[in-house]
Amino acid sequence: MKKQWYFINSGPCSSAYNMALDEALLDWHSEGEIPPVIRFYEWNPATLSIGYFQQVHKDINLQAVQNQNLGFIRRPTGGRAVLHDQELTYSVIVSESYPNMPETVTEAYRVISEGILQGFRQLGLNAYFSVPETKEQLDDLKKPKSAVCFDASSWYELVVEGKKVAGSAQTRQKGVILQHGAILLDLNEELLLSVFNFDSDEAKERMRKKLPEKAVAMNQFVDIPFTIEQCVNAFSKGFEEALNIELTPYEINEKQQQYVEQLMQKKYLTDAWNFKK
Repeated sequence: MKKQWYFINSGPCSSAYNMALDEALLDWHSEGEIPPVIRFYEWNPATLSIGYFQQVHKDINLQAVQNQNLGFIRRPTGGRAVLHDQELTYSVIVSESYPNMPETVTEAYRVISEGILQGFRQLGLNAYFSVPETKEQLDDLKKPKSAVCFDASSWYELVVEGKKVAGSAQTRQKGVILQHGAILLDLNEELLLSVFNFDSDEAKERMRKKLPEKAVAMNQFVDIPFTIEQCVNAFSKGFEEALNIELTPYEINEKQQQYVEQLMQKKYLTDAWNFKK
């Protein structure tokens, strides 16, 4: 008998709502109110999210974020800055003690990301996991060269034709794993470059040249662009297959909605949270 997980497709939401709902799902799951959850969502407006440990003023060109009417948010997860623009975002909420869930972050990441891998395959893309092999890649893992998410190797990176197609981050709180990540449909390289601080114009140019070699959007591989709906279907099936589960659609109730809104007000809409480092 397959285990039942909840499935939520939130569609386009504000950045504060997206982060608050992910955290709320973690809380509810830790309290045993809900089973594990797979959630998909988008961002309105397009948003720059930074990792929990990142220093805003060092890495980010806030003026450019403001000038282009982009959202800005600090995630509860680690990792580096991600521009959530033409993408589908997924989140997985599951307890650390879930059957066969590895204890280490790296191995749990591989197990959860298998759902994304299978989703790409559902869409006919030849995706696989890459593991850092060279000393340079391993050094890059320990000490990233830049603030840009798609500029670095990480364990079990999802790649299509050698290029990174999805970036994920994880946190563990209250005995629960929250992993969320961005699946790129299209990539606006100029917009991405505009929101980071670079030491010099040369450094920015180097990054501009490197980006197409490192990061790629799914629609670059096909003649007819993928739709969000197609992706939601494919990655839902991918998770069901990889984790041997059955997804049951779920909508949050009014009381839960109020909890999410309180989290937004108290945390994700505050400068104390977003600019704290």
